[in-house]
Amino acid sequence: MELKRIAHDLTVCKVRSAQEIDWSKAFYFVGKTEDEISLVCITEDTPVHTIAREDGWRAFRIQGVLDFSLIGILSKISTILAENKIGLFAVSTYNTDYILVKKEQFDAALVTLEAAGYTVV
Repeated sequence: MELKRIAHDLTVCKVRSAQEIDWSKAFYFVGKTEDEISLVCITEDTPVHTIAREDGWRAFRIQGVLDFSLIGILSKISTILAENKIGLFAVSTYNTDYILVKKEQFDAALVTLEAAGYTVV
């Protein structure tokens, strides 16, 4: 399986309103529930006013379009990283999964996954 690095530093944060999000930006994920609005975005694009904010994330994605019948892809990656004491934050799109790890563990995460048979581009 091929993993592609995302070039940007990322931030995970909570905002009060979706109106605080600049929808014209090229890269972001939004999750909204009755309790919160969470945003993952390029650090420099983080809204000025956030409820909570965690900077210092990097990410990679699983290359290609994943069929919904595939089972255990995130589980396998998260197990490999957990066994190596590397935490993650995962988000998914219709096509694929994105795995975020803290910036200081990013290189170690990719080396660990390469050693487990993944190809990193």
